[in-house]
Amino acid sequence: MIVDTHVHVWEISERYPVGPTAPNWSSLPDEPGTAEELLAEMDEQKVDRTVLVQTSWSTWDNGYIADSAARWPDRFIGHGLIDPQDPDNADHVRYWMEERGLAGFRFHPMYYPDEKVLLTPQNEALWETIAELDAVIQFHLSADFADQVATIAQRYPDLRLLLDHLGYPRLEAPSEAFDPIVELSRFPNVCVKVSDVKGRSKQGFPYSDVHPYIRRIHEAFGAERLLWGTGYPGHHRTKHNWPTLEEELALIREGLDFLDEREKAMILGGTAARVWRLEDSA
Repeated sequence: MIVDTHVHVWEISERYPVGPTAPNWSSLPDEPGTAEELLAEMDEQKVDRTVLVQTSWSTWDNGYIADSAARWPDRFIGHGLIDPQDPDNADHVRYWMEERGLAGFRFHPMYYPDEKVLLTPQNEALWETIAELDAVIQFHLSADFADQVATIAQRYPDLRLLLDHLGYPRLEAPSEAFDPIVELSRFPNVCVKVSDVKGRSKQGFPYSDVHPYIRRIHEAFGAERLLWGTGYPGHHRTKHNWPTLEEELALIREGLDFLDEREKAMILGGTAARVWRLEDSA
């Protein structure tokens, strides 16, 4: 099984509007990036399932993600956004999971540098509801925000927690600056996505300057806690300076020579099948 754990899809319509979520967000798309476009390339590249992740330009209304996952339940898993500053966010979690079928959510602590937004007293009810409903949670963060994830991982050891994009290693920083991400490996419920590797690199494929960070993550977490993820559907990949889906697959299959075949299979789908319990639904 091959599972892409990170693709953004969106519409631009009255039913599915675009608009900012994170503070100071100003980027907006100039055309849709649809689930149909993604399905076509999944079929071409033989990707079995994809986790759809709400974009930061699609408002707090996760309707397009939820509707796409409901329309193609054997191909898509839905992850929405929840506003960490909304006092009613626990109720929103319950609505999107119980009534709209989402499997989890993404939080962006790095968009709130002036507060530990995930750990405010207001959000205690949020995390209790997330734990009650057993949501899968992913974090868009760098090492500066790893302490918030550590608190959550310790408080809720049964929650499945994912770190997006390798935790954004900074190649220009001292190697110890990445330690807070690596140290999250002490929590068995934390996994890491090997994604946006090109975006970190200053080199061409296979982005060898990022390999030392991937090796550190691999050694700390093991392939059993690594996931493969990409970014955008179809032509939006190259439009936004991401690799094609074929190139993203080649990075894991051919570009990381320190992985054996078993480990590649885990990263490309085995870990995801466990995280989202896809074996149970097969």
